[in-house]
Amino acid sequence: MQDDPLLSVRDLSVRFHTEAGTVHAASDVSFDVDRGETVCIVGESGSGKTVTSEAITRLVPQPPGEIDAESVDFEGEDLLTLPEKRLRTLRGGSIGHVFQNPQSTLNPVYTVGRQVVEAVRLHRDVSKAEAREIAVDLLDRVGIPKAGERFDDYPHEFSGGQTQRVVIAIAIAGEPDLLIADEPTTALDVTIQAQILRLLRDIQDEFGMGILLITHDLGVVAEVADRVVVMYAGKVMEQGSVFDVFENPSHPYTKALLECLPGRRNAAEGIGGTLPDPTDPPDGCRFAPRCPHAVDACREGDQPPAVNVDGADDHVASCVYYQAGYDATVVQNAGVAVATDDADDDTARTDGGERDD
Repeated sequence: MQDDPLLSVRDLSVRFHTEAGTVHAASDVSFDVDRGETVCIVGESGSGKTVTSEAITRLVPQPPGEIDAESVDFEGEDLLTLPEKRLRTLRGGSIGHVFQNPQSTLNPVYTVGRQVVEAVRLHRDVSKAEAREIAVDLLDRVGIPKAGERFDDYPHEFSGGQTQRVVIAIAIAGEPDLLIADEPTTALDVTIQAQILRLLRDIQDEFGMGILLITHDLGVVAEVADRVVVMYAGKVMEQGSVFDVFENPSHPYTKALLECLPGRRNAAEGIGGTLPDPTDPPDGCRFAPRCPHAVDACREGDQPPAVNVDGADDHVASCVYYQAGYDATVVQNAGVAVATDDADDDTARTDGGERDD
C-alpha cells in the first residue's frame, strides 16, 4: 500500500560473539522511514547507531555477528530473509549507502570516474559509453566542478568535502528509494557540512527518497530531520518528530544530550559516567547507572516499554516514569543533572539542587 512505510524495522537485534563474551550492539530496535522523509538516529559513539544501519541490509559479517528481528520490511520485502542474490540487487540499487569515512570507501588505486561507472553499470543496463555519461552527470549533480575533467582523477586528488560528494554520487547511482547515510558530515568544516546537508536535501527532493541519517550531531538533526530516534547502549530511549523531541524531550538521556549542545550548561562537561559494558549490559533501563532520576524499578527487568508521551501517537519514551503509578513530571519538568555517587536509589538531584521525593 502507498501509505505503508518505505522501511519498517521491528525488534532488530545485533550481537557479536567474541572471546570476551557476547557484545549486545543493538537490542529490539524499532522504527519506520516513510517515503520522502528524513529519520535521524542519534546518540553517543557506541550507542549502536552504525551497526543498526548496517544490519538493515545485512552488511554485518555473520559470523561473528548475529542478526535477529521480527522483520525488516522494505517495500514489501523482508530484507533479513531475502536470498543473497536479491539482496545484492537492492544494495546500491533501491537502497544506497554512504559510509562514515569517504576516504576508506573509495579505492585509492582506481580513478573516481571508474568507481562511479562501476556503480552505474551494476544497477543499470547501459553500455560503457552511456555509463560514463551518466557518471559525469552524477558528479556534476553532486557539485564536483568540471566533472568531465575530474573524471580520471584519483581519490587523493580530491578534498574531504569533494570526496564525500563522490561517495554520494556512487550511492545514488542506482536511483535509490532509500539512502542510508552514516555520519556524512563528520570531519568536515562547518561550511562544507552545510553544503553536504543541502546536497542531501536537493537529492531527496529530486528522487523523492527516504533518508536514514546516522549522526551524533544534534545540530545536524535539527537542520534536516523529520523524525528522531534516540539510541543509547543499543536500545531506543525515545523517538518522535523533531519538533517533539527538541521542544519536549521526555527521556532523561535525551535531555542530557540536549544539555551538551554549545551554550548549554553541560556543553563542556558532557554527560557524567560512561556507556555500560556491551558484553554485560545492566538490568532495567540501560541509562539507569547515569540517570539522576533512577529508582529501584529502573534497575530491574528489561528496558522499560516505549510509552506514548502526552498522548502523542508518534512520540514515545522508554522510561518507567511514563508507566502507571509513576509521576512523569519528575523527568519532564526537571532540569538535567549528572548522576552523583551519593544519590539515593529513590531520589535524585535536579538542576536546581532540590530533591524529588
